[in-house]
Amino acid sequence: MPRKWTIKEENEKRKELEELYIKQGKVIGEIAKILKLAESSVYDRMVRLGIPTDPKRKINYYGSNRDKITFPNFSNRLAEFCGIMLGDGHISPFPGQIYVYINPIADADYISYIEQLLEKLFKVKVCRYDGKNRATIDLFITSVDLIAYLAEKVGLSVSNKVKEQVGIPDWIYKRDSYKKSFLRGFFDTDASIYKLKFGVQMSFCNRSFPLLNSTREILLNFGYNPSKISCYNVYLTRKSDLMRYALEIGFGNSKHYKRALKFGALDN
Repeated sequence: MPRKWTIKEENEKRKELEELYIKQGKVIGEIAKILKLAESSVYDRMVRLGIPTDPKRKINYYGSNRDKITFPNFSNRLAEFCGIMLGDGHISPFPGQIYVYINPIADADYISYIEQLLEKLFKVKVCRYDGKNRATIDLFITSVDLIAYLAEKVGLSVSNKVKEQVGIPDWIYKRDSYKKSFLRGFFDTDASIYKLKFGVQMSFCNRSFPLLNSTREILLNFGYNPSKISCYNVYLTRKSDLMRYALEIGFGNSKHYKRALKFGALDN
């Protein structure tokens, strides 16, 4: 059982959590990383200190999505969303949010792309947190119902992708267009293109081996020539593969297309 805090300690911890949760608008998962606690511990601490986990208390809150959110059927757009979430996304059960981390400098053009994708999918405004001196911009939607839908219908339910070694949701394998859309979302958020001494290389990077294995299998089934998994990466190195990828799957994140052009990967 936790020891009883002094009045001074209690006030300091309450002030700390109110600053992070209400004023800065951070979600439970972010606070957990900052305080080096489990998400459940942060939630318990907020309850202990009498801080309601109500998103409407946040300064930058846009309003509740409970009654107006749309739950889409399987589609290319939803498959791309799954790729994005398994790349740079996160699901936080407390207080019920999904969010995507974006580098505001390297991926500046991609921010509006994801916002539009999410708003077309779920028919709600995407919230955005971009506090001063931060390395990422957080795009997030608050909805307990959405998290339940993603877990029960879509196959996205984990908050720690590496620990739970997630894979690609089964329904994505039903159509080639779903698989290509998933690859686009996954590559756009969790991969890179760079120059080698002789040629150019694409790298899919993730610490979930089932996810990398499934990505490699899809590439093989489409006739690409991916490497075996090496240091949490799967590589495409043949120029013909890179050109095919750009033509058949494409990039939602224009940064990758610009790099491929710059390095001559798309030259005939």
